[in-house]
Amino acid sequence: MYLTKEVKEQIFAKHGGSATNTGKSESQIALFTHRITHLTEHLKKNRHDYNTERSLVLLVGKRRALLDYLKKTEINRYREIIKELGIRK
Repeated sequence: MYLTKEVKEQIFAKHGGSATNTGKSESQIALFTHRITHLTEHLKKNRHDYNTERSLVLLVGKRRALLDYLKKTEINRYREIIKELGIRK
């Protein structure tokens, strides 16, 4: 599987401050970004996988909602996470 426990812990440790801080917006955005890139690569190979395409659209929507929340509450944290993950606005 592409998203093992160790990979999740690394993402949360890097973006959430600790491996157990899974609720921080930055860590959730980073996790969603990792999953989005994986699904995008999968869809490049499997064009007619519509279930995965739907899942990808839902994930992008969840990430967008978190980014909008972060932008509304703390603009500096929003700018940092955008720059760090290389997400387009």
